[in-house]
Amino acid sequence: MTKESEEKTEIWNKIVPFFSPEAQFANIYGDYRSPLLFKNGQKVKTKEEWFKRRQEIRVDWMSRMGKWPPIMTDQVMKIVKDSTNELYDQYKVSFNWTPTEKTEGYLLVPHKKGKKPAVISVFYEPETAIGQGKPLRDFAFQLAKRGFVTLSLGTSETSKNKTYSIYYPSIDNATMQPLSTLAYAAANAWEVLAKADDVDSTRIGIVGHSYGGKWAMFASCLYDKFACAAWSDPGIVFDETKGSGVNYWEPWYLGYYPPPWENTWNKTSDGSQGIYSQLRKDSLDLHELHALMAPRPFLVSGGSSDPPERWIPLNHSIAVNELLGYKNRVAMTNRETHGGTVESNEQMYLFFEYFLKF
Repeated sequence: MTKESEEKTEIWNKIVPFFSPEAQFANIYGDYRSPLLFKNGQKVKTKEEWFKRRQEIRVDWMSRMGKWPPIMTDQVMKIVKDSTNELYDQYKVSFNWTPTEKTEGYLLVPHKKGKKPAVISVFYEPETAIGQGKPLRDFAFQLAKRGFVTLSLGTSETSKNKTYSIYYPSIDNATMQPLSTLAYAAANAWEVLAKADDVDSTRIGIVGHSYGGKWAMFASCLYDKFACAAWSDPGIVFDETKGSGVNYWEPWYLGYYPPPWENTWNKTSDGSQGIYSQLRKDSLDLHELHALMAPRPFLVSGGSSDPPERWIPLNHSIAVNELLGYKNRVAMTNRETHGGTVESNEQMYLFFEYFLKF
């Protein structure tokens, strides 16, 4: 066995428990409608039928959330500023993440030669993930130390003015629900990162916490080029019992309407606008989007918003993967707090190392 194989086996032995639900949740599917049922009620029985059903799910959700503009495949990052340390080079970069809006973020490139795996980190602003914000949310910094190229992005300006997301073509006349716009922006970020000389475009993942976890979830589910993803306590399904932590009804997520906005940060969806209420009325939930990941692996780093019973909706993604002939593609870890811990972050980093490094 080579040294690389030994390292991969060692990592797998550490993370393998995260791919199996607790006995009390195994094979429990709850009231969530199976993604393996077509809209007409016909059951998916083959891989070929799944790809048709997969397209049906994606078209339905995209038609509700708003059509994406064309993906921007012809741009490269502009270097605004650069610096270096003993482990990696750091670049402040800019590029268009929508046809009408530029963004700035940070690209961290380890000194190791050759093509490297990469991870995009998304949050309210890009500084936290590179170690200039709250502790234990420095995902880009920590992954760069482990040999990953990382791109840290955030919605800095809108976070300051408390509109939080990005809006296309404008906040007064958005044609997409903001969470879908964030996913579209991340897809364009994938495209520009994939062109970097140091990046292996077949090994690019995405990670985010809370708001960033929702962003990473929608991006990876809706854009197939992400090789894998880790979502830190985003609230992986609709759940109004969690109050403002799983607040998909807000106008910066799936409840968009033109501002001025009133009564935001509600603990319930009472009076919500946008598409959230219709999704609930139509008995649609985010487990359908999770299924679009198959067979790409994903990890839910669950906290107070995503407790162990989230295995119930995740079991539907396991079922899809089993139909496709895959095991160990759906993982979850759990902690009591919303914020990450040293242990939960380490689990995410090991997940990325296993699925992207080898």
